[in-house]
Amino acid sequence: MFPGQGFQHRGMGKKLFPKYKSEVKMASDIVGYDIEELCLRDPNRQLGKTQFTQPALFLVNALRYYDLRGRELPDYFIGHSLGEFNALHAAGVFDLQTGLKLVQKRGALMAEASEGGMAAVLGLNIETLKEELNGIDCDEVDIANYNTPTQIVISGKQEAIDYIVQFFDKKT
Repeated sequence: MFPGQGFQHRGMGKKLFPKYKSEVKMASDIVGYDIEELCLRDPNRQLGKTQFTQPALFLVNALRYYDLRGRELPDYFIGHSLGEFNALHAAGVFDLQTGLKLVQKRGALMAEASEGGMAAVLGLNIETLKEELNGIDCDEVDIANYNTPTQIVISGKQEAIDYIVQFFDKKT
């Protein structure tokens, strides 16, 4: 199973990028920025923005798949949200270049869809997250998706999401 948006984190792909230099260069050429720099250092704090997250996570998922190809593979592939594109890629429906172009467009369209936004909150359970949101009196943000006991997606107006992200960044 391939994970979707919310699984991204700074440092992802660190062990894979040196093994797949040509794929990483090709991906950077397609998306128009250094995707390895984004994943490893995220100097402009863009990894959490959907238009950057989706191509980056798609590439890292694909490289993980490439790393497993020499071993016994499953009969079926599945993916959560964005991970569905990796499942299709692994099943041979389209190549890496096509997948990158698709998810880059998907991420760009999602980023333009409205004035709203989303963010994955990691490391808090739902009760603690609710308490934190109530404590800062942010009624423009709602819990949108319960991915795991410690990964919860929030959504709302982008300004409010940005404020919440900065609030949690300062706490860690």
